[in-house]
Amino acid sequence: MHKYIKTKFSILLLILSLFLNLNSNSIAFEYNSQEEKNIIEIYEKTLPSIVSIEAEIDRGTSGGTGCVISKNGIILTSSHVIEQARNIEVTTHSGKSYTARVIAILKNKNDLALIKIDTNENLSLAKFGNSDDIKVGQRVLTIGCPFGFKDTLTTGIVSRIDYQRNKIQTDAAINPGCSGGPLLNLKGEIIGINQSIYNPDNNRSNIGIGFALPINYALDFIQKANKKLTALK
Repeated sequence: MHKYIKTKFSILLLILSLFLNLNSNSIAFEYNSQEEKNIIEIYEKTLPSIVSIEAEIDRGTSGGTGCVISKNGIILTSSHVIEQARNIEVTTHSGKSYTARVIAILKNKNDLALIKIDTNENLSLAKFGNSDDIKVGQRVLTIGCPFGFKDTLTTGIVSRIDYQRNKIQTDAAINPGCSGGPLLNLKGEIIGINQSIYNPDNNRSNIGIGFALPINYALDFIQKANKKLTALK
């Protein structure tokens, strides 16, 4: 009987040690490279400042992405996402949803808008870079809600800079629902606001040609909008 109890106790210890080993392996994560580590950290740090947007329009629902730029709930996005919308719903990283209102808009090819939500949440803010410093070939990341798939990360490079049209071209996957989301450098700074894609099937899918508005252009828009709003107070 004593030998049986001792054997049973040894088996239990073995099972427990195996469980603890498996559990510790599931917690630990080993990065394959410094770049991989950097990309994951950028995603995790940036994600709380990104929101998903759904706008009710005449044709149905328009989906997009936005970047929180102020603690009082101002969000930068693309104007074509929310233009002529009857209702705009914003979902923050915490999962809470709010009705938003438009406070400033640039139409047509300029394609930028500021919307605002009223919330007591402690919102995380987007971190801006300098789009004048970008180079063709540099690595970039995007975060968006393609086809409604929230918090999607894609990676690529700056493929081309169109100075005449004020566009950053990238092969990082941008699909419907990503408009208004950030184009990030490897410092985690927003260097562009994702705007559109180009392809032969009426913009239904991505073939590696996407465009973003340079963030410096967006910052100029924000500054001018703030001056107008201040003057109206």
